[in-house]
Amino acid sequence: MMTLYDDVMRTIIELPSDQLQALDRWCRREGISRAEAIRRAVAEQTRTRHGAATDEAFGLWRRRSPDSVAYQRQLRKEWDRPTPARAKRRA
Repeated sequence: MMTLYDDVMRTIIELPSDQLQALDRWCRREGISRAEAIRRAVAEQTRTRHGAATDEAFGLWRRRSPDSVAYQRQLRKEWDRPTPARAKRRA
């Protein structure tokens, strides 16, 4: 019986056979259902791409000196320094 909660969704997805085989191997190894494997994959994807990793990095340069833009400019100055190969081309 399907429950009707706002925070639960059933869905159908299509996977190529190689992905389905890999999913089944993972499920056997972990002893979990396909649904649980998909839930874990979605949780990991959303956490690493949009969640905790972003939150941890936000404002990282706030109290650093030089500020982030000045630091970038300092690093990019290295690109303008003559290298031995550039010096030969100019000569």
